Amino acid sequence: MTTDDILKELESYGDEQTKKTLMRHGAKEPLFGVKVQDLKKILKKTKKNHQLSLELYATGNSDAMYLAGLMADEKQITKQQLQNWVDKAYWSYLSEYAVPWVAAETEFGFELGLEWIESDIETVASAGWSALAYYASVNDDTDLDIDVYTRLLNRVKEQIHTTEFNRVRYAMNGFVIAVGSYIQELTDVAKSVAVQIGKVTVNMGGTACKVPLANDYIDKVSAKGRIGKKRKTARC
Repeated sequence: MTTDDILKELESYGDEQTKKTLMRHGAKEPLFGVKVQDLKKILKKTKKNHQLSLELYATGNSDAMYLAGLMADEKQITKQQLQNWVDKAYWSYLSEYAVPWVAAETEFGFELGLEWIESDIETVASAGWSALAYYASVNDDTDLDIDVYTRLLNRVKEQIHTTEFNRVRYAMNGFVIAVGSYIQELTDVAKSVAVQIGKVTVNMGGTACKVPLANDYIDKVSAKGRIGKKRKTARC
């Protein structure tokens, strides 16, 4: 399939209600409003395809950009290409999911995450916290820098309620959940931080979405006996 072929198929899957929902969350034109299950129908045809993913992301069409994140080949994409992607990830579905998913599966995902969280651009910083969270979810604890993750937890505790960036607060909260759920050695530390930060206030743009209480979320993961259980892929 070519980029034009995919854009035509995306248009055929476009759903007006989905488009309205995505735009309430921050998406902008151009987009068709394609449901994730329909994106995955296209993905079944293309599989991972490095060049095609780059072309799709470059279209600026939100549906195509999200699909590019699902399609990207983590073994071929470069740091420079991911930096370009995160710079263009203008809303949360791209900056907190599509782009950091791919970054987390690369060998330099941890490095990129640490770079991005220092950004003074909200979408880049939130992508960094998300990338670090997903990186913890797909890598063995023995391959993680536990000391750095510990310091980051303390940083979240100190900064989450004072940062000016709305979506960074959301991503930081997700980071605490991920560390508590996927890094067994740090579960108790993460739970302690979660209790101390309590409810995190995030403007969800008038949608019905809520910010999960990190401590309650980790407890639910624990109750299911899934603490420390890694994911095969960051993408879903």
